[in-house]
Amino acid sequence: MIDPVTGEIIDQKELAERLLAQAKEQGVSLTGPGGLLSQLTKNVLETALNAELTEHLGHEHGGTPIGENMRNGTRVKTVLTEIGPVEIEVPRDRDGSFEPVIVPKRKRRLDGVDQIVLSLTARGLTTGEIAAHFDEVYGAKVSKDTISRITEKVAGELTEWASRPLDPLYPVIFVDAIVVKVRDGQVRNTPFYVVMGVTVNGERDILGIWAGDGGEGARFWLQVFTELKNRGVEDVLIAVCDGLKGLPE
Repeated sequence: MIDPVTGEIIDQKELAERLLAQAKEQGVSLTGPGGLLSQLTKNVLETALNAELTEHLGHEHGGTPIGENMRNGTRVKTVLTEIGPVEIEVPRDRDGSFEPVIVPKRKRRLDGVDQIVLSLTARGLTTGEIAAHFDEVYGAKVSKDTISRITEKVAGELTEWASRPLDPLYPVIFVDAIVVKVRDGQVRNTPFYVVMGVTVNGERDILGIWAGDGGEGARFWLQVFTELKNRGVEDVLIAVCDGLKGLPE
């Protein structure tokens, strides 16, 4: 195998060890500036914003406008979340009457975004649990039907992301956990398990997110890695985890 940085020929184990050292040196973070959850957060917020604008205008993107008002490009905005700073493109309408709810005008700090992002991307949560997060954000500001349509739109987009094909080889994977409060009638702390992969080119990506109940064992992890295998992963050279019950088995 050829080292993507130096171009020299090395064996797979040596490449994996180099990529592992590089990842640890540069940091493999889920949150914070440049964290791997930032792109997912951007996707969730932008999809929700576009769904809100569709509700406001009464027609889909590319559809026939009902009146004179229509989409009018986007503007860039950086918002601060629990996950870290995220740069998003906020859609605009021609007459400036669109007042987004999930990212209000002039508001820079957003709370609860991590709960929405993880609940939408994780395997194992019900539609009710996902909708409950959006209901908390939107509340009485929009109708239940609107919340339902926004949830459906965002969930559909992220279902495609969670099912995308993966590379056959990941020299290094990291398995980590984040605990988030999930609301569905009552509040409970739910662990979300994240598998991060380092490609042969040294790029880092989230391969998948799974919701658990805190009592996961070997059977749970078998399901996780079977899913990764079914999405195209054939081999992993080094797996890094810390104190996750059942995973070594």
